[in-house]
Amino acid sequence: MSPGDFPVLKNDLLLRAARGEKTERAPVWVMRQAGRYLPEITLQPIRRYHGLLDASIIFSDILVVPQAMGMEVLMNPGPSFPDPLVTPADISKLSKNVDVNKELGYVFEAITQTRKGLEGKVPLIGFCGAPWTLFAYMIEGGGSKTLQKAKSWLFRYPEESKALLLRIADVCVDFLVGQVKAGAQLLQVFDSWAGELSPHDFDEFSLPTLKHISTQVRLRLSEENIPSVPMTLFAKGANFALSKLAQEGGYDVLGLDWCIDPVEARRIVGDKVALQGNMDPNVLYGGRDAIERTVKRMSEAFRAGGGGWIANLGHGITPGVDPEDMRWFLECVHKYSSAQ
Repeated sequence: MSPGDFPVLKNDLLLRAARGEKTERAPVWVMRQAGRYLPEITLQPIRRYHGLLDASIIFSDILVVPQAMGMEVLMNPGPSFPDPLVTPADISKLSKNVDVNKELGYVFEAITQTRKGLEGKVPLIGFCGAPWTLFAYMIEGGGSKTLQKAKSWLFRYPEESKALLLRIADVCVDFLVGQVKAGAQLLQVFDSWAGELSPHDFDEFSLPTLKHISTQVRLRLSEENIPSVPMTLFAKGANFALSKLAQEGGYDVLGLDWCIDPVEARRIVGDKVALQGNMDPNVLYGGRDAIERTVKRMSEAFRAGGGGWIANLGHGITPGVDPEDMRWFLECVHKYSSAQ
């Protein structure tokens, strides 16, 4: 699809902030806003919070990439892999060549339909999981508190681990490029378990694949004469890596969790990248006064730091949040993030 095939974008606040521009107020969206706490999916939050959300994100799951590589994923209710990778010999069970158009064409179709359905109200975000996070799921067989199995692979089979991480990264590249072709206007890579690695292990195993994705996606789009789109990386818990990610990562935006002060984050990254975040999602359970106080403080901190800022939570919204408290969060961002 080309830009001319879609309605004209009426609200480009997100894209301007992602490029590092100072905006009249912070654009705001919420990780997992599609389908996590509302029974409805991608377009519903935009309709429900008319004029309050500045982006839509496709309703999908990061584990579609392992599925495309030939692994079975069950949801009961959390994700589980009935046949996880136990030793490097199991890598042979994965598909040698992954055709993302064949395996994930349904995601691309959903993106195109959603982009048209948005009628240009806000940009559409595409995404994927980061290779380390996907690798961990594929070996652990589901969620884990210690990631003992996945980390054991890194230490016991370092070269095989790096080779598998790169294979996952290549599928991620194909998937993200396909999403842009289908209509995604910004891309986000979720490294949800980045903070489970030591700084050394993050540098050795995760960072190279994150750089590979940002470099190859831009290269592929350029080769196909497709306009580049901003790219965001959310490496949860990896605040130790902010400086290196800003300098070397190749992303336009770095997402922050709630465990770092925005002023400190801006000091670390300088003017290299825009920032996204970073309210603790649990504040949404603390009542309207707590939400307002926290958003006010967050807005003052990001404004003091300067540079592009996209307001968000420091991780995904959880299912028990009252949708009206979510609305209050959005209203408070509009009120307190406006340029003075």
